[in-house]
Amino acid sequence: MRNYKNDKQDKPIGGMTVIVRNDDVNKAMRIFKKKVAEAGIIQEVRERQAYVKPSEKRAKAKAAGRARWLKKQQKDIIDKGY
Repeated sequence: MRNYKNDKQDKPIGGMTVIVRNDDVNKAMRIFKKKVAEAGIIQEVRERQAYVKPSEKRAKAKAAGRARWLKKQQKDIIDKGY
């Protein structure tokens, strides 16, 4: 097994790469953004920006669950009529 760390000409050990083909930078950016989103990098950076107490996390999760439930109830009222 080769160690690519010291060899600058070969592929790097880790990280994400996106190949730009036919000078289509916009497509490469879309692919890059999709890869970053799937890896959860943006979400992790946002979570690490500031410390959130566990009680605040629970309260936020509970509020989000209640909002989802209320939204579902409203949808059922519109769809089913009750």
